[in-house]
Amino acid sequence: MLLTLTTTHRPATDLGYLLAKNPARVQSFDLSFGRAVVFYPEATESRCTAALVLEVDPVGLVRRRRGPAGEGGALEQYVNDRPYVASSLLSVAMSRVFGTALSGNSRERPQLAETPIPLEAQVVCLPCRGGERFLRALFEPLGYRVQARQHPLDQTQPGWGMSRYFTVRLAATKRLTDLLSHLYVLIPVLDDGKHYWVDRAEVEKLLRHGQGWLETHPERETIARRYLAHRRSLARAALERLVVEEDPKEASEEDESDAAPEPGRKVSLDEQRRTAVLTTLKELGVARVLDLGCGEGKLLRALLKDKQFTEIVGMDVSLRSLEIAEERLGLGPEGRLPARVRERIRLIHGSLVYRDARLSGFDAAAVIEVVEHLDPPRLAALERNLFQFARPTHVVLTTPNSEYNVKWASLPAGEFRHHDHRFEWSRAEFAEWARSVAERSGYAVRLAPVGPVDETVGPPTQMAVFSR
Repeated sequence: MLLTLTTTHRPATDLGYLLAKNPARVQSFDLSFGRAVVFYPEATESRCTAALVLEVDPVGLVRRRRGPAGEGGALEQYVNDRPYVASSLLSVAMSRVFGTALSGNSRERPQLAETPIPLEAQVVCLPCRGGERFLRALFEPLGYRVQARQHPLDQTQPGWGMSRYFTVRLAATKRLTDLLSHLYVLIPVLDDGKHYWVDRAEVEKLLRHGQGWLETHPERETIARRYLAHRRSLARAALERLVVEEDPKEASEEDESDAAPEPGRKVSLDEQRRTAVLTTLKELGVARVLDLGCGEGKLLRALLKDKQFTEIVGMDVSLRSLEIAEERLGLGPEGRLPARVRERIRLIHGSLVYRDARLSGFDAAAVIEVVEHLDPPRLAALERNLFQFARPTHVVLTTPNSEYNVKWASLPAGEFRHHDHRFEWSRAEFAEWARSVAERSGYAVRLAPVGPVDETVGPPTQMAVFSR
């Protein structure tokens, strides 16, 4: 296996400091499945290339294998492409040999390690199960220029057609840690196989190396499924823990109202939603409130300011969002929140698609802009867990009105408002869903608009208030 990393950043030989590998000498590393060698075919002020060559011991790989039972002495363990093509073996070697660079550290050049520089990576003989289209779907959303040359099955037998193997060149201006993280995760995804047993530790690896890019990647579900060897429980756990951050360069849910200005002071649609939900909760006279999908705690902060709400619980699937909420609300060890206020609120980690006894017995639950982030088949689980098991007295739920999308010129026709939305309902679709849920669960429901109401397409946000 051969991986090369090239930069034209000047002085280009700083690549050696970033990789913690001296360009002046060849270095060898023993691995459990073979040997890795690092050398520099070129190292000048204007251009520097580091090469990682991985020599795999195929017999030793099989005999020392720790993997799923029941494979016995099958011939394919010895007659296969594993020693020759880029795979999870290469990712392990990268972690072992380039571990410092992969983590984003550099003792000699710490500032450079945090600086995007022109980089080019080439992987020779990369299996692409899914073809060139899938290869591009993985790397192009990350900002890479992709060149792919497909290899024939046999150069002497052109009639046999093309193989699934490519020589791939990726070019971009990025931090080296980002490039290595992308390769570390996506090489095994393209190969669609792991050479070792996949357990929950692999979820942590995926989240660690996918932080900052996987949560917004359009192929994140496929990436998680393939990286975790198609183990559904692990893939589901990984996806539910991903942080979905707003991209400030895109039309975000919090900036929607800027495109449709109101007379007087502009108030973001995000603020209008929170105000509508808070006003509704106050009118209902509730005291014990759940904020399900609390994110970074904006509604929680508003609830804390009102003494009517005596017990407040925020729940989110994202640990990172909960950490931010804890910090912003002053709930951390160094927080200055008065004890009498602090005891009114707590944050919990959880998901609405799983039954959770901690959610039972509350006066009300706020579910703000959450349902559209779920795959439609999982709505039944949300309905069951929220309206039948948790069963608060009231549920205040908001979601976008898809008909209003035409009001934003920056939003291409047919696209959702946010890259993580799995669907968006029209007013009729939302009303039908809300009324059917209410009927099945023993609730009454009323619908209300949020934001400026257009005569033709209605409001930007629609709200349902369920009451037992």
